[in-house]
Amino acid sequence: MEDVKLEFPSLPQCKEDAEEWTYPMRREMQEILPGLFLGPYSSAMKSKLPILQKHGITHIICIRQNIEANFIKPNFQQLFRYLVLDIADNPVENIIRFFPMTKEFIDESLQSGGKVLVHGNAGISRSAAFVIAYIMETFGMKYRDAFAYVQERRFCINPNAGFVHQLQEYEAIYLAKLTIQMMSPLQIERSLSVHSGSTGGDLRSRIRSSSGS
Repeated sequence: MEDVKLEFPSLPQCKEDAEEWTYPMRREMQEILPGLFLGPYSSAMKSKLPILQKHGITHIICIRQNIEANFIKPNFQQLFRYLVLDIADNPVENIIRFFPMTKEFIDESLQSGGKVLVHGNAGISRSAAFVIAYIMETFGMKYRDAFAYVQERRFCINPNAGFVHQLQEYEAIYLAKLTIQMMSPLQIERSLSVHSGSTGGDLRSRIRSSSGS
């Protein structure tokens, strides 16, 4: 695997004219990357449609758990494309399993010229964790650096301790996944023969399935 060099795009720099953070801004959405916004549910309520349209939002990731479904809703399903995730803001909730799905959704939005809003309830823990994960994997960043980048733009973010632990774990996961995707079949064979000995056949099949073959 040491023969494979991963390359990532450069991270956009913070705008020099960025607003100084004030408490009421937590009730609004902020643009974290060009076309990627993070905010609370209050930024996606029915009364905020003109603001969403003004910013060019086309896709929305709505993160809620079942008991929140009565007051956190995908309000504009005929206008925007939605991804609704059933996730509790609970440290034992497994969020890593949703990272590939959300990255694909965001990438498709941005690549088609759209703009996407990621929101939970307060825009502080769940939704922030997903935006951090996206930035980590897209730009090859560690959790701490991705967190700082997002916090520069939405100061109130604070993923719960369980989410932080999973984000720290995700660094090794996404790097391994990207490395496998870039490796040629011959490189995979060599790597498995070095690391796995007689169990190479089983590992080969697992790697092929995990890389989307």
